[in-house]
Amino acid sequence: MHKKTSAKAQQARIEALQAEIAELQKSLGENENAEQIVSRHIKLLHRYNEAKDAAQILIGKLAAYRQTTIRQIHSDYGLTDDD
Repeated sequence: MHKKTSAKAQQARIEALQAEIAELQKSLGENENAEQIVSRHIKLLHRYNEAKDAAQILIGKLAAYRQTTIRQIHSDYGLTDDD
């Protein structure tokens, strides 16, 4: 079922992972906290999504006011599907 690994192989794997962690921490920055960086990115993504949702609501209202489609409004303003 599970492959048995020797204590030496396990210790080598642990050391390799610890070395990888040290290298990643070095590239991240000695005093940087990965959890704080991830948390900040998540907060920024939430803010971005809220702003995008608000813009889409306004585009929808503009389309209704002009009696056209949202796709047409996107086309009129040069917006892509990625916007």
